[in-house]
Amino acid sequence: MPLYRDFSDDNATILVWKYDENDELNMDELLEPENAEKVKDYHPKKLLEVLMVRKLLKSLKPDSKILYKEKEPFLSPKDAEISITHSYPFAAIAISKNKIGIDLEKFHPKILRVIDKFTYENERGFIPFDTEVIFYTIIWSVKESMYKIHHSKHWSLKKHYEVRPFELKHLHHIKCRVHDDKISDELKARVEFFDEYCFTIVEE
Repeated sequence: MPLYRDFSDDNATILVWKYDENDELNMDELLEPENAEKVKDYHPKKLLEVLMVRKLLKSLKPDSKILYKEKEPFLSPKDAEISITHSYPFAAIAISKNKIGIDLEKFHPKILRVIDKFTYENERGFIPFDTEVIFYTIIWSVKESMYKIHHSKHWSLKKHYEVRPFELKHLHHIKCRVHDDKISDELKARVEFFDEYCFTIVEE
């Protein structure tokens, strides 16, 4: 199984795979029985994404499963932290000693239609007009990655996740924060670009 990208560091193994029609993905071998009901109505492409993530996991931890608690994935046995993301034809997995969140987003102008859902007007002053799509996609992706580390059904990407102003030439050290009236957790995001996609990594 040829890898597309390897973004691993000292704390985490972070792998990206791009699907090829010649790849063999046997659902009976890869899908956990516990998840059979969950995926029964999935679109074929979404099912492929799920199986790709399992194939990546088997290459790293062949005796582990990906299970879910309140829609959040976790490893069984729980001997490491995990984050997964997919956007056909890509799928990615991160396995780490610490909590980690990864997210994969394709650059598309439609992001501009929903910026009010995940940013406040006073958060946008640093964004150049001619690269709005790039900046807002990064912000969305960073917030999604943070959500995978700190999440609550009572939280919103707009209200509780903050991305500080950044420049495109400094994408490996984007400052960000998760907060409510009880906590304020400062984090850093690392962003990579490939094939018109934004790939974001946030590690605790």
